[in-house]
Amino acid sequence: MTLVLLAGTLNRVMIVEMGVHASIVSIMLAMPLLFAPFRTLIGFKSDTNKSALGLKRVPWVWKGTIYQFGGFAMMPFALLVLSGFGESYDAPRWIGISAAALAFLLVGAGAHIVQTAGLALATDLVEEEDHPKVVGLMYVMLLFGSVASALIYGFLLSNYTPGRLIQVIQGTALVSVALNMAALWRQEAFDRAKAREMEAAVHPTFKDAFNELMAQRGMIPLLAVIALGTFAYGMADVLLEPYGGQALGLSVGDTTKLSALFAFGTLSGFGLASRVLGRGMKPMHLGLLGAIIGVPGFGAIIYSSLLPMFALFVVGTYVVGFGIGLFGHATLTATMRAAPSDRIGLALGAWGAVQATAAGLGIALAGVVRDGLVAMPGVFGSGAAGPYNTVFALEAFLLLIAIVFAVPLALSRDK
Repeated sequence: MTLVLLAGTLNRVMIVEMGVHASIVSIMLAMPLLFAPFRTLIGFKSDTNKSALGLKRVPWVWKGTIYQFGGFAMMPFALLVLSGFGESYDAPRWIGISAAALAFLLVGAGAHIVQTAGLALATDLVEEEDHPKVVGLMYVMLLFGSVASALIYGFLLSNYTPGRLIQVIQGTALVSVALNMAALWRQEAFDRAKAREMEAAVHPTFKDAFNELMAQRGMIPLLAVIALGTFAYGMADVLLEPYGGQALGLSVGDTTKLSALFAFGTLSGFGLASRVLGRGMKPMHLGLLGAIIGVPGFGAIIYSSLLPMFALFVVGTYVVGFGIGLFGHATLTATMRAAPSDRIGLALGAWGAVQATAAGLGIALAGVVRDGLVAMPGVFGSGAAGPYNTVFALEAFLLLIAIVFAVPLALSRDK
């Protein structure tokens, strides 16, 4: 719900209805990315948390929820000041920009904290053989929440007014708190004996714990695979629809249908990954397969404009989505299983920091690289498809590098 509101609904409202410059909007939407590297520290803090009630992860999910609520509470008013609405038209520019930046940063920080501590809590609660089911459920609910939220926001903002925007954003704040509190209900029990153990426990510093985790066999190559694969797949996320429109001449309705096909492919990948990992397949075997599948997928997308053949674009779109599902599920499951029992939060925080940063950079750089190639016509292929195809070829190349790192992990006995 939060991701759809920030990257989808507010992206359009700020540029179209509010008249905010696109460069300012892109900076605001990138603010949550600034907190992503701190997920490793958050995971470590949840591992070593001390609570008088014996709670370990729940307090951190609650803290993240409060940050997110605070950001949403101030966001609509900050955006109205930023756009110069009403009596704020003569307010200093820096007030609107700084207030909006703080709101986006708080929402992003809250979302990162909740996901990091929540993943660690889920790992604590289930046996290792059930990890694939948890990861699959998480991704399915993420897709379901995205689709449902997009439809609801579209209905509520069909007749846009500043007052309705305030209601929608603050309603989102209230619903997010309610959902998170429902999710936390009785997940950790009050335990005074555990609280006394927490108080007496001696933990290493964050630096020592992080160095110990990175020294663990296979951890750095695993994070490298996650970074390369997520970056490569992330670049495709924002280019497929404009590619279909400019290179293949598809209508808005057709490209929207292809986005649904892309999501269905991702969902299919999640479903298959949950099934085969639950039956004992090694996560890195599946992660390697997820990276390999993406290469011919991007090849099909490239050749769909060169031949031209629309069917290849359809097949390539589904295959890339399917590869994303396999790769994302498998690498997260591999991280959960590689984490030491007393450093689960730290390991999942490292996964989150790498994954979120790589995805954000991939999405941000995709458009920049494409625009840069457009400025050099004829150098990277003729026509509207040339710059896009060059980016898709770069993504396939990055996946090949990820495969090189993944092969030793897949051949390792303990992966």
